[in-house]
Amino acid sequence: ACSVPVSEIIAVEETDVHGKHHSSGKWQKMEKPYAFTVHCVKRARRHRWKWAQVTFWCPEEQLCHLWLQTLREMLEKLTSRPKHLLVFINPFGGKGQGKRIYERKVAPLFTLASITTDIIVTEHANQAKETLYEINIDKYDGIVCVGGDGMFSEVLHGLIGRTQRSAGVDQNHPRAVLVPSSLRIGIIPAGDSLAMDVSSVHHNSTLLRYSVSLLGYGFYGDIIKDSEKKRWLGLARYDFSGLKTFLSHHCYEGTVSFLPAQHTVGSPRDRKPCRAGCFVCRQSKQQLEEEQKKALYGLEAAEDVEEWQVVCGKFLAINATNMSCACRRSPRGLSPAAHLGDGSSDLILIRKCSRFNFLRFLIRHTNQQDQFDFTFVEVYRVKKFQFTSKHVEDEDSDLKEEGKKRFGHICSSHPSCCCAVSNSSWNCDGEVLHSPAIEVRVHCQLVRLFARGIEENLKPDSHS
Repeated sequence: ACSVPVSEIIAVEETDVHGKHHSSGKWQKMEKPYAFTVHCVKRARRHRWKWAQVTFWCPEEQLCHLWLQTLREMLEKLTSRPKHLLVFINPFGGKGQGKRIYERKVAPLFTLASITTDIIVTEHANQAKETLYEINIDKYDGIVCVGGDGMFSEVLHGLIGRTQRSAGVDQNHPRAVLVPSSLRIGIIPAGDSLAMDVSSVHHNSTLLRYSVSLLGYGFYGDIIKDSEKKRWLGLARYDFSGLKTFLSHHCYEGTVSFLPAQHTVGSPRDRKPCRAGCFVCRQSKQQLEEEQKKALYGLEAAEDVEEWQVVCGKFLAINATNMSCACRRSPRGLSPAAHLGDGSSDLILIRKCSRFNFLRFLIRHTNQQDQFDFTFVEVYRVKKFQFTSKHVEDEDSDLKEEGKKRFGHICSSHPSCCCAVSNSSWNCDGEVLHSPAIEVRVHCQLVRLFARGIEENLKPDSHS
């Protein structure tokens, strides 16, 4: 016996039993057996979903058709299920197998589920983003991307940008209230429906990028910048650049200003991870909406008069995560209790410390211990933050020469110190941002994905 939720049924179809020979089963006692097959998903090893089929046998044709009709009517009532999708395929993604994977494994499932598609195989960078600005997207129920992180980023930026343009919103304005899109984004493989926060990153009233996972300055920024020069190494470039960056042990001086996320019901150290149907995300969004309504009617302080907090110093790393960022090497992620849709980002500040202590901090990401339990680590849940490097502050104060003296150390002559250098770069979801001064704002549940989040009985790295 098995139980399958209707939402996990792909399709049902009548089965031709004539001419088939089976060695066992009660159906053998039926004079004229009738059958229908339910196509559904089943959970397999390593948190994967697989296509499964279950065939039901009936002694009467009328009973078989009644089951078929009832199940199909139930599937028709699933309003969250898409009917028409726009699919972007990066032919160079997935080790050059993106198109083949889609045609062999994804397209047959779409056909089976009666989902029609328009397919665009991209030929150059930013084609997906440009296309979303040009075409009529109202006829689609969602956009699916087949490829790597770059393809998802293109679709994300294209969809948000197109939505803001249609709504008359200037996305270059740092304080602009962005309008959510009604379309969901699908990443193969995909699931149901999941709302996700997006952070806008600005510099001097110009939008630089949107971020959905990690913004990292210092350690992670240096890794991504150095790895760009070593693409010929493949994925091994991240290990090489990571070791090189760790041994360099650079720290960066600057000022971090942030607005605490008072609306959230959780905290970065409460050990309550984000799960499917997350109460924290749902409740935090409701409280944020109430907070915004009060500010609109003058019943509560608006953002420009809210109390900002300021932290100055020398930092080995500054990380802002919109999600846990869990992966194979770090099963619980950079911030295990970060939430996908609570309208906040976990801001993690790693102050200047010894190389040994920084190694202890990094090792904590591979086990179950609290990685924030160090005197040199601070973590805050924020809805907005700004960063300006000391180098930029010195330039603004016409102290350029003094700045050169301050940051003029050469690491080879100071092997035991944590040398301060002028500027790092930002790692924005795997892309390099060179601006040393940025302003970041979290937009609560700005986009929706074809996904279910993390199921309660699975490990932290198991997104559907």
